[in-house]
Amino acid sequence: MIEQAVILCGGLGTRLGALTAATPKPLLPVADTPFLQILMQEIARCGVRKFLLLAGHLSEQIVDFAAGMNARLGSGFDVQVAIESKPAGTGGALHEARDRLDACFLLLNGDSYLDVALHNLGRMLAADAEAFGAIALRHVPDSGRYGAVGLEGRTVVSFREKDPGFGSGLINGGIYLLRRTVLDFVMADCSLERDVLPIIASQGRLLGHRVDDGFFIDIGLPETYEQAQQDLTAHRRRPAVFLDRDGVINRDDGHVGTIDRFVWTDGALDAIRMFNDRRFYVFVVTNQAGIAKEKFDLESYWRLRDHIRGELFIKGAQIDDERFCPYHPEGTDPRWRQHSDWRKPEPGMLLDLMRAWPIDPSRSFLIGDQDTDMLAARAAGLEGYRFTGGNLLDFAQSCLGSREANKKVH
Repeated sequence: MIEQAVILCGGLGTRLGALTAATPKPLLPVADTPFLQILMQEIARCGVRKFLLLAGHLSEQIVDFAAGMNARLGSGFDVQVAIESKPAGTGGALHEARDRLDACFLLLNGDSYLDVALHNLGRMLAADAEAFGAIALRHVPDSGRYGAVGLEGRTVVSFREKDPGFGSGLINGGIYLLRRTVLDFVMADCSLERDVLPIIASQGRLLGHRVDDGFFIDIGLPETYEQAQQDLTAHRRRPAVFLDRDGVINRDDGHVGTIDRFVWTDGALDAIRMFNDRRFYVFVVTNQAGIAKEKFDLESYWRLRDHIRGELFIKGAQIDDERFCPYHPEGTDPRWRQHSDWRKPEPGMLLDLMRAWPIDPSRSFLIGDQDTDMLAARAAGLEGYRFTGGNLLDFAQSCLGSREANKKVH
C-alpha cells in the first residue's frame, strides 16, 4: 500500500497573474476550498496517511495550511512541510527533501488533479523490480500544450517538448509513484520533467499507466482555474454508501479489535470494489466500544484499519474515509467513558462525513446489521438496509436494484 505522498507546492504561478501575487497557487480556492485540500482528500481516499508538502513561494502560508490539515484529516494522518532554501526546480525541491522520503513514495504536482486509481500504479511498479517509477498518463486532444509522452506497451519511451501543433496524444498526468533509487538521477538544481524522467525513460525503467477516462484538470491558467470551479465540483459530487464494520464488512465475534480476530464477510471485498467501480464514496461508520471497555487499545484499532486498507488495496478497492466512536457511557477507561453523539443510534459520524465530503444525499444510503444502524441512518436523512448475513456483494447489489426499481416507480 502507498503510505507517503509528496506534493510540489513551490511554483510561482506567474501565468495566473494577480491571483497568485499573495497566495500560493495550490492554495487558490475551488468552490471555497483550497485546491490543495481537495487534492489531499482525494489522495487520502486511496489509503495514503503521510503527506510531505514541498514549499517555496509564500511558504509560510503552506506551513499554516499544513497545521490546519492535520486537524481536518483527523487522527492517523501526518502532514509535514519541507521548505526549499532557494528555487531549484521540481527536481531540486525533491533533492533537498531526499532524507524525508520513503523507500517508495507518491509524487504529485500541487496544481493539477487526475482521477486515477492509485492501486493500479502500485501493482504496476511492484511487478517490475527494475523500474524506478510508474507515471499516470492521460490522453488529451491538445497534448502540444503540455508536451506529449511516448508509450510502448507499459514502458515510457520518450518525452516531447511543448508544441501547439502536435494534436492529440498522451500527456504527463502529474502523478508519479517512485522508488528512492530515482534520486540517483536528481541533482540539486534540476527539473524532474526535463532532466530526470527522460533519462530513466531512455533506460526503459519508467512505466506508464494510461488513464484514458480519468477526469483531469489543472489550475495553471486563468481559464482552466475558472473551469475547475464548475467541473471539479461537479466531478466530486457523488452518492455514498455508509457501511457498518463489525457484522457487515467482517464477522462480528464481539469487540473485533486486532488483526488476528478479523475475518472478512463473504463478498465484502467484492462489494466494496463494486461500489468503487460505480463511483460511490465508500465510508465506514462503526461503534468501537471495545476501546472504552479496554478490550483493545487505540493503536490496535489503527493497525487493524491499515490491515483492512491493505487487503483492499491488493484487491483494487478502497474505503474512502471512516469514522469510529470509541466512547461508551459504561467504559472502564475514564478517557472514553461518556455519552457521544457519534455513537449510533446517534447520527454524528454520518453527519460529520456528510459535511466533509460533497455527497449526493438523495442517492446515498447505509448498510448495517443492527437497529442502531437503521436509527442513525434515519436521523441523518438516509435510507438504511439491514444486512442479516450471507454474501455482502449479493446484498449490496439487491440494495442497488431495489433503489433503481423505486426510482422508476416514482
